[in-house]
Amino acid sequence: MGKARSLSLLGKILLSTSVAITLLLALTGWFVQDQMLGAMSQTVENEMEVSAKAYESLWHSRAVMLSSVSLVLSGMSDVRAAFSTRDQATIRDTAGELWSKISETAGVFLVTDPQGMLIASLGGAQDFGTDIRAVRDAASNFPAQTSGFVMQKGRLYQMVVTPVYVGTDQGMGLLNVLVAGFPVSEGLAEQLKRDTGQSDFLFVSEGRVVASTLPGKLSEALARESGLVTGFRRLHAIDEDYGVIRSSLHSVAGKNIGDLLIIRSFGPVHESVATLQRNLILTWLAAILMCLVVSYWLARRILEPVKQLDCAATEIARQNYAVRVPVDRHDELGRLASTFNTMCRSIQEARAELITRERIHTIGQLSSSIVHDLRNPLAAIYGGSELLMDAEWNPAQTQRLASNIYRSSRMIKDMLQELVDVSRGRTQPAEVCRLGEVIQAAADASSSAAQTNGVLVHLAIPEQIELPLERARMERVFLNLIGNAIEAMPNGGTLAIAASLRDGAALVSVEDSGPGVPVEIRNVLFQPFATAGKKNGLGLGLALSRESVDAHGGELWMDPDFQGGTRFWIRLPI
Repeated sequence: MGKARSLSLLGKILLSTSVAITLLLALTGWFVQDQMLGAMSQTVENEMEVSAKAYESLWHSRAVMLSSVSLVLSGMSDVRAAFSTRDQATIRDTAGELWSKISETAGVFLVTDPQGMLIASLGGAQDFGTDIRAVRDAASNFPAQTSGFVMQKGRLYQMVVTPVYVGTDQGMGLLNVLVAGFPVSEGLAEQLKRDTGQSDFLFVSEGRVVASTLPGKLSEALARESGLVTGFRRLHAIDEDYGVIRSSLHSVAGKNIGDLLIIRSFGPVHESVATLQRNLILTWLAAILMCLVVSYWLARRILEPVKQLDCAATEIARQNYAVRVPVDRHDELGRLASTFNTMCRSIQEARAELITRERIHTIGQLSSSIVHDLRNPLAAIYGGSELLMDAEWNPAQTQRLASNIYRSSRMIKDMLQELVDVSRGRTQPAEVCRLGEVIQAAADASSSAAQTNGVLVHLAIPEQIELPLERARMERVFLNLIGNAIEAMPNGGTLAIAASLRDGAALVSVEDSGPGVPVEIRNVLFQPFATAGKKNGLGLGLALSRESVDAHGGELWMDPDFQGGTRFWIRLPI
């Protein structure tokens, strides 16, 4: 299931097409084969029924011929005179000559007395014996002719029994009985096969095969299997299927003395079906191959626009919104491509508008930050200038005040230049700085305010800590934190800034000995406009400072468990 899901769309189409075609052709082949097998089986059955009817017609014609010959002989005056003598030689000379002329087929012709004792044999019955039981079996039907099958001396015969009557003083008297017939032999079975459409014939009587056109073992096997056959039946014998129609053989007394089996092999049917199967398999393989080739060609044509859309979507994921797909068709895929291009154009326009808005927003944020941060250097310039104007200072003090004024004015210049750069879409790249120098610059800028409030500033920054920073932004972060701490201790105090390396980052602590952050603003301390206890405070310093630290991939937070003042932590990745 997982492998099927990982297939390409083209592979899935080819797989589903091949499976559908295989199933369709398999069902079609099965249906064709089943219909052909049924039709051919029905053909075999019909041919066997035709053979059965042909056999009945042929067999009836033989019986009619025997009856006619017997009636002709029995009605001839010279023959009847010869029968009256009861002399075998006279009977053979008179009737035998006529029998040979009338009968076209060598058969059996016997003359018996009314009790069935043989008087004369005119041909084909040397082993027939002297006691003809068929005469006694047919006696109940006299004076009518009787026909049927007779088992005599282990052989099966088709017989017609004709009584010969003469006039007497007491009326008509039975003079002799004529028995005419044909032996059921292998030659007769072969003749029936030739005359009835090549069906095989098997005569069975007294549980044994009397005559057959099939090999001996097969004849015996079919004779055993056919005991319960009625009408048409399909039998299996010696690795082959056969169709069998069973017909009963009745004696002259009307009793069943055997069976005739008309047989057709299903071997030709199976060979035809096997040939059909081979042809179907070859056709099936050729059709599958052709369908796969056509499906592959069609799928490639259909999926080419999808592939183009996929490549274009990949470019969109890479933020290349200028990509477009060609629209060269007017179907659903063409409309999809057109919609995709419209979407890309909308995204591109929205992105440009968003960049513009972001730039304006950034300028606004930066303006707010600069307005907030300008207060410290302006205060330093204002305070230093006021000191220079109100008192006489020695050269060293004047130099220090001038340096503070210069540093503050330089800081104002840098802030204004940063605002100009952002408004023009330029950003200052990060540079590797010594953390101690950045913090020292912020402390120096706040030294005048610290001295005025009596705040002692202690720095413990290892010189080896270097990391990539936007120097001006991070200097304002520390300037905000130092300025807030000094403003929170108007009556003096201490401010300690320390740094160390831990887990691949520089960890800086800024702690003061002031009154601490009021409880009511701790939860909103880093939100804009959150302020308490500060004169003229805007509440933007910590919010802008956290945003600057976040932009460097770092973190800024207040230590809630610190006692005796306030402690802020800054974590900056090296």
